[in-house]
Amino acid sequence: MFEVFLKEIKELLRDRKTLFFVIALPIIIFPVIMALVAFLASQAALEAEQEVHTYYMVNESLAPKFSEQVFYHKSFKKYEGNEVFNTVEELEQAVKAEKIDVGIVIPADPKANLYAGKTSDWQVVFNDAQSINFIFDRIEKMAMEYADELRAIKLTELGLDEEQQKAILKPIVVSKVDTADKRENIGEKVGAFIPYLLIPLVLMGAIYPAIDLGAGEKERGTLETLLLTPITRTQLVLGKFLTILASSIACSLITVFSMAVWISIASGFAALDVVKNAFSTVTIWDFSLIFALLLPIAVMLSALLLAISIYARTFKEAQNYFAPLQMGVFIPIIISLMPNMELTAKTALIPITNVALAIKEIIKGTVDYSFVSLIFAASAVLAGLLLAFCVKWFNKEEVLFR
Repeated sequence: MFEVFLKEIKELLRDRKTLFFVIALPIIIFPVIMALVAFLASQAALEAEQEVHTYYMVNESLAPKFSEQVFYHKSFKKYEGNEVFNTVEELEQAVKAEKIDVGIVIPADPKANLYAGKTSDWQVVFNDAQSINFIFDRIEKMAMEYADELRAIKLTELGLDEEQQKAILKPIVVSKVDTADKRENIGEKVGAFIPYLLIPLVLMGAIYPAIDLGAGEKERGTLETLLLTPITRTQLVLGKFLTILASSIACSLITVFSMAVWISIASGFAALDVVKNAFSTVTIWDFSLIFALLLPIAVMLSALLLAISIYARTFKEAQNYFAPLQMGVFIPIIISLMPNMELTAKTALIPITNVALAIKEIIKGTVDYSFVSLIFAASAVLAGLLLAFCVKWFNKEEVLFR
């Protein structure tokens, strides 16, 4: 068994493509993905922040101070065309035709309505389907500032000073005292996506060796030669399994190490204080536990991939079988991202989902080690069953020579 393992490892180390996916990709992927996401998000926000929108205001004379605020705002410019729009419907058509970006309808004098005890209902017409825009927020902010001025004038006329006005407008102020620290807050948001990167890389580290050691051997005609050697089929399949597992574990170890290194590097930049505060308390023990949780997944996937590869006739057929499997691995990870999904005694029994939830809890710093033990136990049982199935599968003539 170990002779087969050493033989396959040597051949694996000669394959540059496999080495790239096992070693180079995990080291590169974290900085590339993190940098790309941060860059695209910052660029999109910057473009949206700097964009100037053309506006048209109906009955702007009814709110002169508000109209002046919008006119001088850096993000808005007044419509300079000759068309006149008087209704919401006409403004909708103008926005759809891209003649204007936003229309504002002031139906009545807001000051007169206030004195009459009525609320003014203003309407803002714009396309809210854009991924990032600040149109409504900016207009609403200026409208609220104008409303505050009108209210202050009215309350002053009623004989109320500034303190009394504040008490009337906000008789009760509710403040939030958050028991979660920064690590837990950010870990809840960021920690859920780390398994989305880690687990597929564990799969990727096992795929290419699995294809080569199963379907690849069939296609090259070298499987028959191996079967003639004086070792049992069980020893042969276990040797191949250990090779795939070693590749997957190496990918897991390099991935976690890469994550730890790049997070450490990112934390050193002053501009990334949020990252520093979130991960400053994530210890070597936490990263070691994350790696340990990936091990049973590596065993399960290695056994499953080898069984599929042994069944396939050719390299291409094995790739076709692995495509839906790759998609299937994402489903339990996505389940872990669903709202209110937490690590419990029940979710600790769901393969892959349990590990994804546990990694999130580790990043948050709230992991329950009793559930981690349950995850290891459940994963070990499932991994053992899959390995036993793989051995039995390899001993079937109709599978090896189909």
